[in-house]
Amino acid sequence: MSIRYCICAAMLILAGTTTGGQAPEPTSESTSEPTSRGYTIFAGGNVVGREAVTVQQTADGTTISATGRISGSLDIVIDRAEVRYRADWTPEAFEIEATVNGGSTALYTTFDGETAFTKGLDGGERIEQTDDISAGSLVLPNVFFGAYEALARQLAGAADGQEFPVYLGRGSQGAMQVTSAGEEQIQIGAATLSVRRTSLSYTNPRGTSVVHLYADEDGSLLRVSIPDMSLDFMREDLASSTSRAVVYSNPGDETVTIPAAGFNLGGTLTRPPAGTGRMPAVILLGGVASSDREGVVAGVPILGQLAGAIAEAGIVAVRYDKRGTGQSGGRAESATLGDYAADARDVVRWLSDQPDIDRDRIAVLGFNEGAWTALLVATRERRIAGVVTIASPAATGADRVLEQQRQALARLDTSPTALVARIELQNKINEAAMTGRGWDDIPDDIRRQADTPWFESFLKFDPAETISDVRRPVLLVHGELDAEVPVSHLDRLAEAARDGRPTSVAVARLPGVNHLLLPAVTGDTDEYASLDDRDVSGAARASITDWLAETFSAVR
Repeated sequence: MSIRYCICAAMLILAGTTTGGQAPEPTSESTSEPTSRGYTIFAGGNVVGREAVTVQQTADGTTISATGRISGSLDIVIDRAEVRYRADWTPEAFEIEATVNGGSTALYTTFDGETAFTKGLDGGERIEQTDDISAGSLVLPNVFFGAYEALARQLAGAADGQEFPVYLGRGSQGAMQVTSAGEEQIQIGAATLSVRRTSLSYTNPRGTSVVHLYADEDGSLLRVSIPDMSLDFMREDLASSTSRAVVYSNPGDETVTIPAAGFNLGGTLTRPPAGTGRMPAVILLGGVASSDREGVVAGVPILGQLAGAIAEAGIVAVRYDKRGTGQSGGRAESATLGDYAADARDVVRWLSDQPDIDRDRIAVLGFNEGAWTALLVATRERRIAGVVTIASPAATGADRVLEQQRQALARLDTSPTALVARIELQNKINEAAMTGRGWDDIPDDIRRQADTPWFESFLKFDPAETISDVRRPVLLVHGELDAEVPVSHLDRLAEAARDGRPTSVAVARLPGVNHLLLPAVTGDTDEYASLDDRDVSGAARASITDWLAETFSAVR
């Protein structure tokens, strides 16, 4: 099979980028020793390959070379890949020698102005081809992801809207355009690395997609992410479970490692600015939309902001990455709601052993479906002094999925006939996931997504039944403008709680507040991006911290 097309068959993908903004030209003073780094390739969250990339910069230009392997429906071994640029960043040559399922490929391309001449052997086919290309194209061929190093260095001085022509390989071209750029921080163990993230719109023969490229302060490549294709190419230290992006921080934040069952949870403990003695603590749990400790939804770090507010109220706050994500170990693909509750109980035990934490005053707070985990923890852990649910669904998981399906189809203005068909299919999926029967009627690609332990546990969960078994004080918080989990869920959950065993039930209905706990006008999801105020509302913060203070005071 041709190396030109093999990446599509392997369900990996593409390449592409180029120059536009001129990076500094190498000079004799900028000549450097070769730098070599290892990178890991992920597709759909699974490791599918690795590349060892070497960059050499001299007065004559820059050479990027690599060896590597990619596994999938095809087995691709890169014996040698190399792209050379002149001092002005115009391409000089590209060479690749590889095997695809045991078959040899050897291609050699030279560049002269706006012409690319390729010869060699590609999947058993003898090649000799001349292509017209855009001047100053960056060379980013399929399977050679290390070639993005050239783009990383070009982006150092790029402006929004700047376009880069792309040469993908013989007969194939594209273009990238910068859409945004900004500074971020990545934590590796206890160290913090400043990075520049650039988002680009990538147009190529297969369509248009988004590419996120991360580079360090020297312009060296850290990561390439293509979300539409679930593809990530990451430097090995960033791909490890010890790294995470730092998207939000509070004064008093402290990185902690929490022992769990067979692995560790990476978390952040936020201490009060003037805390003394044994202090109360709250564990913060996110929903399905966010696995990171900050609880980022639609760009808003909900849990991170709440942790800061709770600490300011004199209470320790703990948030952590869900198992299998960020700096937490374990495997996310096999986790159930019960497993997430078990992880939270491990955090309770860890807090109880801390000398400055009052083990009798530990509460759990959950946002959206994270509230379900909080409720489960409260029914299984005697050391919980109180539970806070925020924007919690009250319907069973199966009914909640159908509700979300209807909401999504309504936004798409789906015809009644199509809506009925989609709902019928969702009912079949739910039934198959809960019973293990009926999968023969479900498309294979859908089954791969739905036939999981987590989805089964989600569908079967009944928050109304669970909250009735909680024997601790409960606070239910909900924005009246919540368009994702309508406020009617609050009324149903409150009724179930009052008919159950909680020692007290408090309700906080927040006028003018949406699902993200932000002040809003309509609450619709389409409004999120236009909201200037990105801070969790003062009413939400106060309702939570006041209730916690009152609840903890009653324990003394």
